[in-house]
Amino acid sequence: MAQVLLGLELAELQAVLGPGQPAYRAKQLCNAIYRQFNEQLSSVSTLPLSLREDLEKRCAIGLPSLDRRYDSTDGTRRYLLRLEDSRTVEAVLMPEEGRDTICISTQVGCPVNCKFCMTALMGLERNLTAGEIVGQVLFVSRDNQLVPSDRRVNVVMMGMGEPLLNLANVLKATRLFTDAEGVGLSPRRITVSTAGIVPKIEELGRELVRPKLAISLNASTEEQRCELMPITRKYHLKDLMQACRAYPLRPWERLTFEYVLLKGVNDSDADARRVVRLLANLKAKVNLIALNPGPGIPFETPDPGQVASFQAILRRALPCYIRKPRGRDIFAACGQLQRVSLQ
Repeated sequence: MAQVLLGLELAELQAVLGPGQPAYRAKQLCNAIYRQFNEQLSSVSTLPLSLREDLEKRCAIGLPSLDRRYDSTDGTRRYLLRLEDSRTVEAVLMPEEGRDTICISTQVGCPVNCKFCMTALMGLERNLTAGEIVGQVLFVSRDNQLVPSDRRVNVVMMGMGEPLLNLANVLKATRLFTDAEGVGLSPRRITVSTAGIVPKIEELGRELVRPKLAISLNASTEEQRCELMPITRKYHLKDLMQACRAYPLRPWERLTFEYVLLKGVNDSDADARRVVRLLANLKAKVNLIALNPGPGIPFETPDPGQVASFQAILRRALPCYIRKPRGRDIFAACGQLQRVSLQ
């Protein structure tokens, strides 16, 4: 079976090339994979023909292949990408004026049973490798002529899966994203979102190279969060907030809290005031997300007036933004990734 090169760091690529190859060959190979988005080793023209032929006999680059692509009326693109074992994951491109955001998956499915999320209905199939995580960004970038190292491309690990339950591969992917010989992204432009796996938050904070951290809060009390996010029965809200207070932010960094608003459930002014008290004394911001509806989700989207009222209360204490829904018509919005087929 061919060795997959996508997901290997520079030293690992050097080892694959063998002891007889100069160090600059590994850099050329790294550049060909992570900067030039080559699909085939035969097209890596910077390497000598004999070396390419040797590599082709025993290795493959390993980019995912396109299963389906759906284009939204608002410019959003949802990609269903096929992996080596024929499983599929989703990635989403959200183009905006002056920047592009690529939302990627870290698992096939998700083990965290959030009651307002369509991905949760799938359960967990498996973790993604570091190469499969990075490969989503490379594929989407190539398909849209994006150059992550040269323009404002943001990567958010907010697609399928709970990233902190696949932390080793998420961290390796982050190193590849930020390596000057790899994709070349700034860590300021990479965000990982968690439902609140407390020990893993602490582990993430000890890493030198890490993405920014976003916490899915979605409730203002322990009882409410247990109903909406059963994982709170294992990782309690008070412990989560303590982990957030202890998290070692870099000088330029804020914690992000995401809050999905569900009509008549967690969207009252009283909820907003409790959220303010929960986040008191934290260097943080809040992104509000009015529920993106979908089949199998037993909640409704709140009225715009109530969303605005919730935001106004939070804004008295900390920065608070309403996240504009993107790609709802193609099931590409937050909480909608479930490999839904469209005509």
